[in-house]
Amino acid sequence: MTNPREVQLKSRPVGWPTPDDFELVQSAHADLADGQVRVRNELMSVDPYMRGRMSDAKSYAEPYALGEAMNGGAVGVVTESRADGIEVGAHVLHGLGWREEAVLDASGVRVVDTSVAPASAYLGVLGMTGLTAYAGLTRVAGLKEGDVVFVSGAAGAVGSVVGQVAKALGASRVIGSAGSQEKVDHLLNDLGFDAAFNYKDGRVSDLLREAAPDGIDVYFDNVGGDHLEAAIGSLRLGGRIAICGAISVYNNTEPAPGPRNLARLIQTRGTITGFLVGDHWDLAGEYARRAAGWIADGTLTSRETFVDGIDHAVDAFLGVLRGENVGKMVVRL
Repeated sequence: MTNPREVQLKSRPVGWPTPDDFELVQSAHADLADGQVRVRNELMSVDPYMRGRMSDAKSYAEPYALGEAMNGGAVGVVTESRADGIEVGAHVLHGLGWREEAVLDASGVRVVDTSVAPASAYLGVLGMTGLTAYAGLTRVAGLKEGDVVFVSGAAGAVGSVVGQVAKALGASRVIGSAGSQEKVDHLLNDLGFDAAFNYKDGRVSDLLREAAPDGIDVYFDNVGGDHLEAAIGSLRLGGRIAICGAISVYNNTEPAPGPRNLARLIQTRGTITGFLVGDHWDLAGEYARRAAGWIADGTLTSRETFVDGIDHAVDAFLGVLRGENVGKMVVRL
């Protein structure tokens, strides 16, 4: 590739990021060392967690460096290889997105089979997205057959998998919240949710009680804020909350108020547990096997929102923060 480009972080956003916080530049040519491959990226992922890495506040992941290319999940084609076992032409999954070309050690890539599933699936339902949903439900929330499950951000990449996997694992009722009627219809008509509501239609606590009059056993949180407070208010005895994300507060410049009803956890003996998918990679093989079967029999489906061109990658990322995606947001390079 002649003069491949990459997206660099130009300044740390204050509040909502803007296009001026990023810069699209040509990357320097890098020669291959032994054990390395050169990859022409075809697809890259944009995810809400990336907003946190744009801050220099101490967190679970290193912040993006100013003046350097950001990174994230990507799938591409090997165009040059000096690594045993990785052939030119192979599709590989790796972590150096936000650029058109990547040079990586062989240990940093995983060959994927695009005859089994499209390359984009390895960034979504068959990748970190799917594993996040599975680990959060099974290990963190301890989903049991017959549980009533509520998931926020239910039409997004993780949330849409959560609802379907919960049903596959025996949940008696799955409820989702989303930000538009189109997304609510998608949850009900395409993904098999038992109930769904548009959180813009009223108080989330009221909408949740209407959808789950007998309460919930599991809440998978992608949103935080009023959704978390509503879920605490609807917890049944022994209810469990798995906190995956809190997109509603990522761009706040002041600390968000905490739930006002935490004392209810005493009554319900409820628990709240935050988690990172990186702590649960040991479940990847188990999830991959089960997901393959669910996809084959139609139990698990996925929808993707595509944006074309690295010059529109920032637009795609900002779109995720605004909730413009249905399912996984993917940038085609």
